[in-house]
Amino acid sequence: MGTAVELNDLTRVYGNVKALDGLTLHIEPGELVALLGPSGCGKTTALRILAGLDEATSGTVLVGGRDVSSVPANKRDMGMVFQAYSLFPHLTVLDNVAFGLKMRGKAKADRMSRAADMLDLVGLGAHKDKYADELSGGQQQRVALARALAIRPGVLLLDEPLSALDAKVRVQLRDEIRRVQLEVGTTTLFVTHDQEEALAVADRVGVMSQGKLEQLAAPADLYANPATPFVAEFVGLNNQVPAEVSQGRAHLLGTSVPTLAGSVGSGGGTALVRPESITVTADTEGVARVSSVAFLGPISRVYVAMPDGAVLHAQLASSAAAEFSAGDPVRVGVQPAPVLVI
Repeated sequence: MGTAVELNDLTRVYGNVKALDGLTLHIEPGELVALLGPSGCGKTTALRILAGLDEATSGTVLVGGRDVSSVPANKRDMGMVFQAYSLFPHLTVLDNVAFGLKMRGKAKADRMSRAADMLDLVGLGAHKDKYADELSGGQQQRVALARALAIRPGVLLLDEPLSALDAKVRVQLRDEIRRVQLEVGTTTLFVTHDQEEALAVADRVGVMSQGKLEQLAAPADLYANPATPFVAEFVGLNNQVPAEVSQGRAHLLGTSVPTLAGSVGSGGGTALVRPESITVTADTEGVARVSSVAFLGPISRVYVAMPDGAVLHAQLASSAAAEFSAGDPVRVGVQPAPVLVI
């Protein structure tokens, strides 16, 4: 089992810049939490403070119930994987993975056995005698992951580990990291700016903005029930649709739907509506017109020009979108899912 992690009321100030502004985050043993947000939101600062590579201006860091705020990085029992693979070019893959164990004084037979097991875990057992420059970028990052896990860390820290890889390899390795993490059971903090990455691998996702944690929730809950306008706008795509709110319901596109917590209480506002919640129906008397259709493989986006000049985008199965062409008159509606109205 992994180790519980608690970041309590962390602040980090650099001159006039407040990189962290009262961040509190508790990670359960064995849980994978992803911190998601734009550049400069504080997510990497939080990871570096947990790692011991940076020091909080105020607040505490607890690992397994022990305050490690003043413990140096090399005494914190953490495995780290960064965007740069940082492998030793003069060592074989096996020796790279065993390096941390060697630094901890483990017997050669023990460390080589453990390193070989970790390489098998990440699917690189057959490459143990190669050198880093003989491996692809994705393979090198797998070696870095095996090296981080070889020391049996209480906590695994991943800082944008996939951003240097091409899209296809990134998806493969993302899934691999999740498989390995579940198998080993190590408590993990994963920092990324890629929302698809965060939603795909994490037990819970924390969205950060300007040093604050805007929301922490399971991926499906975060997507369906954004707590703030920032989360709604940052995670996923939205249409901005005029709405009238009364008695906890929003009236838009000829339909009444529930409002999410945090919405305006009454009167006019703008509903943030997911593309998959927009319905498009062929209608010869429809006042909206299809402006274009973008084919994206199994799904397509249908862009619809409304009478007021706004353009809404709906996400449909490509088989359903195939019936629409630019200029077609249509009727636009919305499914009865709750919306955030700002």
